[in-house]
Amino acid sequence: MTPTLLGRWQTRLFLFATVGVLITLPFALGIIGPAFGAGYFRILGYVAFFGLGWDILYNYLQKFRWDRDWPGVFQLLAGIWEAAFVACGIKLLGLPSVPKQLPLLWFAIHYSLVWLGIYIASQSLMRILFPHWRFRGGQLF
Repeated sequence: MTPTLLGRWQTRLFLFATVGVLITLPFALGIIGPAFGAGYFRILGYVAFFGLGWDILYNYLQKFRWDRDWPGVFQLLAGIWEAAFVACGIKLLGLPSVPKQLPLLWFAIHYSLVWLGIYIASQSLMRILFPHWRFRGGQLF
């Protein structure tokens, strides 16, 4: 079934709050990369927050496809656009509470690992752990 907007939002927030936090934890603790502490969690929060807005656009665009479906490769490509948007926000505008001196390389590594983890979880684990998730338009609750 095609995800509804509410289903997209619930799934996005759930995956960022679980998979995203687990992947971000080693970065925040300084185990991987430079220690920016909670800055990595703030980046994760901004990506999730801006993503709620992007989901409105994605939901709208999906209606123009003949099957009204959003293939997994589109989700993966949307991650590239969202990364560029947040990176520009950090470097050009200076998002509040995010260190501007964060090297783009470490942003890219962190973001890529989080996005890949969320993508894999949405394409596999969600279908296994929540079998009715797909049939409710992506809604968990």
